[in-house]
Amino acid sequence: MPVVKLNNAYLERLTKTDITTIRDNLPMMGSEVEREEEDQTDVQFFPNRPDLYSAEGTARAMRGYLGIETGLPTYTVKPSGISFTVDPKLTNIRPYLGSAVIRNVRMDNAMIESLMGLQESLHWAVGRGRKKVAIGVHDLDKIEGPFSYVAAERSTTFVPLDYDVPMTMDQILAEHPKGKAYAKIVEDLPLFPLIHDAKGRVCSFPPIINGELTRVTEDTRNILLDVTGIEPRAVMVAVNIICTAMTEMGATIESVNVDGTVTPTLAPTERIVSVAACNALVGIAITAEEMKALLERMRFGAEVLDADRVRVTIPCYRADIMHDHDIYEDVAIAYGYDKIPAGLPPTFTVGKPHPVQEVYHLVRGIMVGMSYIENTPFTLTSEKVSYAMMHRPENPAALHVLHPISEDQTIIRTDILPMLMESLSINRSRELPQRIFACGDVVENLVTYPKMAAASIHTAADFSEVYAVVDAFCRMAALSYEVRESEDPAFLDGRRGDVYVAGKKVGVFGEISPDVLTAFGLEHPVAAFEMDLSGLI
Repeated sequence: MPVVKLNNAYLERLTKTDITTIRDNLPMMGSEVEREEEDQTDVQFFPNRPDLYSAEGTARAMRGYLGIETGLPTYTVKPSGISFTVDPKLTNIRPYLGSAVIRNVRMDNAMIESLMGLQESLHWAVGRGRKKVAIGVHDLDKIEGPFSYVAAERSTTFVPLDYDVPMTMDQILAEHPKGKAYAKIVEDLPLFPLIHDAKGRVCSFPPIINGELTRVTEDTRNILLDVTGIEPRAVMVAVNIICTAMTEMGATIESVNVDGTVTPTLAPTERIVSVAACNALVGIAITAEEMKALLERMRFGAEVLDADRVRVTIPCYRADIMHDHDIYEDVAIAYGYDKIPAGLPPTFTVGKPHPVQEVYHLVRGIMVGMSYIENTPFTLTSEKVSYAMMHRPENPAALHVLHPISEDQTIIRTDILPMLMESLSINRSRELPQRIFACGDVVENLVTYPKMAAASIHTAADFSEVYAVVDAFCRMAALSYEVRESEDPAFLDGRRGDVYVAGKKVGVFGEISPDVLTAFGLEHPVAAFEMDLSGLI
């Protein structure tokens, strides 16, 4: 879960209560206080609540939960008279833009840190590492509208943030720290997205870096917000969360005309929910009036229609509300999980092993019998570990996490071997030999199926060793197999093979490539194999 750093004095000022009360009640709202310091509190929030990733959002929710200020927050949006045009050439590059003007900003250091922290947290939780959404915050008084969002030549130059000399966009990708970190998002594009003002001055190179020209400081009074991306809903979620957070700072919001579309509106949505359905799901017995009061504590608007129906008005920043059950979850939070009566299930059943678990049991028996130790790696991983460090092409069938909690957990694993390599890397100070294996589910194209992998690291690990292990595994699993030449780049050329069963490729084995060993920081040879276990079910 994302760790949000909250300034204690600023949080107390916004919440209108003391830090001890805030810390005591944060866990009841579905978060965890990670660290308590004299001037700062670090809190972990679930990735489905990006609206809480700042002191402003946390304070707004906490005021409702503590009964200090309940009900739906209302936001007024006036037209700014500023417009954006979007270049049609961006259609297949980065086509969506959301924007707003934020005026009357009075920011001290705590506010700036909160805004920058919110921006970076949204880049991961909503923006999937800036690939899906990227956010730019600019000092509006240093530039002039109307603004243009264009597809620019790679040779275009400007001074990037934290630099004092102009650089081409290709140079930024190669030399600037942010450019090197996010180059993979745009490096293969024929043209680069760029935002400039009426005088042609560059404001931003999304999703990489802003221009030094529009740096936000404590003297900034008016802000231009730009949010670009490849998914329109995610773009507007980020716009709404930042604008409503800035409103908590005392700023006013003005809309921007983006090619005829006014953004943002900050308008709430409505949903009618059932009291009976909520009671049945949560396991409580409340009336419609009680449900209304609980929802208002969670900063919803609520109106009782009859004994079983409540009209709920949902604030624009609550992007996680997609089903009635999401409303019922907030009712349960406001009611108090500790107050919900516990009980035994009304039915009793007798279980039996799942066929997949029987396969895993077989695999464990075989591998342990060959002196391998079972490893249990995470199901979530990243493109970097699974593909870049393994020198394999990215799998287009990989399932991406909608709101990743960190850059290390962005996809569901499609292979298990990379996780074993990561484990060997973590344990490289341990004595050799190390022989480990793992079995578990992987996901491709929304299909879940079982895989296993094994790896052996020591000074004499080679192709012959792993070939013998594969042979023994297949024989004990009653698999009639054949070996063909492999082209898997994770393994050393000439010392690798693909395993085929009934004419279908089910695995690969061999000596790990020196490039892969270097990527994982390993100094000794590794012999490994990976198998698809679907045929054993």
